Amino acid sequence: MAINNLLAVMRLVAVALVACAVPTADAAPDAATKEAAVKLAVNLCGSCHGPDGRGDNPRIPRLAAQQRAYIEVQLKAFRNQSRGDYAAHESMWGIAATLNDDVVAALAEYFSAQKPGIGVAAANKEAAAKGRTLFERGSPERGLPPCTSCHGIDGEGLAVFPRLASQHGEYLFIQLQAIRNKLRASPVMHGLIKELTDDEIVALAAYLESK
Repeated sequence: MAINNLLAVMRLVAVALVACAVPTADAAPDAATKEAAVKLAVNLCGSCHGPDGRGDNPRIPRLAAQQRAYIEVQLKAFRNQSRGDYAAHESMWGIAATLNDDVVAALAEYFSAQKPGIGVAAANKEAAAKGRTLFERGSPERGLPPCTSCHGIDGEGLAVFPRLASQHGEYLFIQLQAIRNKLRASPVMHGLIKELTDDEIVALAAYLESK
């Protein structure tokens, strides 16, 4: 019963967040803004994330095929400095401060439309298998619902809930630790992963990187 109630709350949160975050047709950037955003994505963003969003640095997230609404929400969080993990204030606060809403929307559109990265075969297959179980089934006895509820059956994400499939495992590990330890604000996730051990985070990261 507790799991069902939690899932119901999560779905309501998802609907509310989507309603606030998904851009409307009226807010779509014009052609000139889109063209400028593509140049920005390739020449500036691409220096870290790769011009197509499929960068190789294991500590920097892949943006290719990421959910558009999620990219917008995160860029705006960097811009208003409400996302405060180390990587944010070291790298992204200054960059995002220069972006207006139209450019944010155009960057999100560009990266979300790119072909997703290819998963990397897990070096530790046992850990990846454990991660798959956690991702698909959760841990009912601990009140942990399956990650698929928000992130999709294949880790493809849903609106403001990010795509996790084929993301760098090291980046995922860093971010999950930051969220668990409340170094990065994520109200929905805090309560869900607060009991995860480092080994379980490693397992989830290994599985998702392989997808």
